[in-house]
Amino acid sequence: MGIYLSTPKTDKLSEDGENGKLRYGLSSMQGWRASMEDAHAAFPDLDNSTSFFGVYDGHGGKVVAKFCAKYLHQQVLKHEAYSAGDLGTSVQKAFFRMDEMMRGQRGWRELAVLGDKINKFTGMIEGLIWSPRGEVNDQVDDWAFEEGPHSDFSGPTSGSTACVAIIRNNQLVVANAGDSRCVISRKGQAYNLSRDHKPELEVEKERILKAGGFIHAGRVNGSLNLARAIGDMEFKQNKFLPAEKQIVTASPDINTVELCDDDDFIVLACDGIWDCMSSQQLVDFIHEQLNSETKLSAVCEKVLDRCLAPSTVGGEGCDNMTMILVQFKKPIVGSSPYVESQPSPSEPAEMELNPVEIESK
Repeated sequence: MGIYLSTPKTDKLSEDGENGKLRYGLSSMQGWRASMEDAHAAFPDLDNSTSFFGVYDGHGGKVVAKFCAKYLHQQVLKHEAYSAGDLGTSVQKAFFRMDEMMRGQRGWRELAVLGDKINKFTGMIEGLIWSPRGEVNDQVDDWAFEEGPHSDFSGPTSGSTACVAIIRNNQLVVANAGDSRCVISRKGQAYNLSRDHKPELEVEKERILKAGGFIHAGRVNGSLNLARAIGDMEFKQNKFLPAEKQIVTASPDINTVELCDDDDFIVLACDGIWDCMSSQQLVDFIHEQLNSETKLSAVCEKVLDRCLAPSTVGGEGCDNMTMILVQFKKPIVGSSPYVESQPSPSEPAEMELNPVEIESK
């Protein structure tokens, strides 16, 4: 059976929601894969003026994706830059914070819970029997170091992409690490607001080689087909380099978009979708479906069904699939149509977005 099932799991987890400024629908499906390693987060009201949406595509296991879905938005809220209005800095710090939180005894224990590592003889989650603390305060601000047999745990060898969109008033901030993708439809034209971080990209290749890694068959050290991800701690072991310069880094590209009345919707989706449809093909398909379908989650479900392969022969259409569709309610007042790129510390001064009709700084 390998990594694929004999028949795909086509049942879907779907959801809809809205507030005064937007509405959203989402859907996820396991498909042909032997397990579901995607996770997502959708908070239309992260606070009174802010919405948060995130897609997390796990690899080597589901726990890092689930960890991000549970905690990343909380860390965005927590950072002092958030209350100061600097969404870009707060989300960037949150990406790095995920790696920090997954280390040590508490990180190990949390990942064990999310991974459902249950001892079938005792019914207990592994690692909890010895715990002297009992119930742990789950407040965001309380992530204290814990003593225990896994205090030196360096973090998970599994990992996850992270592509998130934060909307505050007329501002859209997109942060991405990995090959999940965010696309905006502006007057029906698709514009990529994130870049897929593949090892063969020049800026990624340069960092990988400088950090002591190598690229073989399009994969980092011959194994990982992503150059950026949360988790994957085996690629982040160089104690002489900062987090953004490791072989694999969680450092996100960050784009800030001023929304305008021409903007129809944004889509966040894992590569299981983008392997099967280009950004423009997906935008066109969504517009076509919106002519007859009012429920956004139903549109997402139709995309998943369209992308699902009839068999596992080709590989494309056989991955887990997750998609979030966020539609803006009109009008969007007091905005101007441009996209501004805020590079991460390891990035060059310009990020090339495609298509290039939108001005990129």
